[in-house]
Amino acid sequence: MTAVIQFGSRTIDFRLEYSDRKSLGITVTPEMEVLVKAPVGTPVDKVKEKIRKKAPWIIKQQSFFLSFQPKTPKRKFVSGETHLYLGRQYRLRIQTGKEESVKLKGKFIEVTTTEKSRVKALLNEWYLQLAHAKFHSIAEPMIDKFKKYKVKPSSIVLREMPKRWGSCTPKGKIILNPELIKAPKGCIEYVIIHELCHLVYHDHTQKFIDLQTKEMRDWEKWKSKLERLLS
Repeated sequence: MTAVIQFGSRTIDFRLEYSDRKSLGITVTPEMEVLVKAPVGTPVDKVKEKIRKKAPWIIKQQSFFLSFQPKTPKRKFVSGETHLYLGRQYRLRIQTGKEESVKLKGKFIEVTTTEKSRVKALLNEWYLQLAHAKFHSIAEPMIDKFKKYKVKPSSIVLREMPKRWGSCTPKGKIILNPELIKAPKGCIEYVIIHELCHLVYHDHTQKFIDLQTKEMRDWEKWKSKLERLLS
């Protein structure tokens, strides 16, 4: 079942599941959903009381995951429109031609196309190719650093994720959102380090935060920049 509580000006929606367990547990997922697991027969009022007590922690966790939710506004893919690449803004310049291509020229991303309806597809393919090359080159030295913790990702793959910047599977595969190519290098490093830390600690415990801080002292700055830039 789903329910809701009010905490100050914040509304907290949660999903309640009953199971054969002794205590009540609250989890905030990377998608910012609040999942509550309670012993069979626990009154809903008691569950809501527990959530109110944990509300500051829940809001903090939701804020933590916020940077992993891409919010890039919709584009029209017309000349003069601004597009990001590695944190810098470029203007789109579209021209027709027999050979299709996408190139960086000064302050412009120049798209040559046979028909204007293909601009979006060409630009997305260009971003994807750059993401493959850049992400692996940025990740390589970081992966080497994490060998001291006796961990190594099984692979790094790119996948479009509407609600995540990155994730790490139980088998050690790191998944990165190609949209990250629009953010500065520091933001990309932050997401990669975040996922590498998950190879050592699977949950967002204090040990996880300590490790992330050890490997990237200014991670909070890049997390904040990622939240502001792609919004």
